[in-house]
Amino acid sequence: MPDSADPNAPFTATKKCPHCGRWTEWQQRPTDRCQHCGQVLEPQRAAADEHRQQQADAPLSEGLMLIQINPDDGPALRFFKYIIRGGQLAFGAFMAFMMWLLSAVAG
Repeated sequence: MPDSADPNAPFTATKKCPHCGRWTEWQQRPTDRCQHCGQVLEPQRAAADEHRQQQADAPLSEGLMLIQINPDDGPALRFFKYIIRGGQLAFGAFMAFMMWLLSAVAG
């Protein structure tokens, strides 16, 4: 920081660039770039934030392993698949209740 800086000015954060090794101003955001080389100052944090955002945007049904009901299935097959899917959901609800009960009893 230069000696001629205003003493009443708010503090500014700086960070050493992992690419060029020079100090640059840093706003503490994952997308901040080096003023000298233009590279991202925190590439791991930016990648982690992007991955976290992709997981948040992904539909929840991908994590569930429910039986797939196709529109071209016959009526009897669709009926039995709905029965199986209901059993899968009931089993999941029962297991979630048991996990809650065990953790509530354990304290």
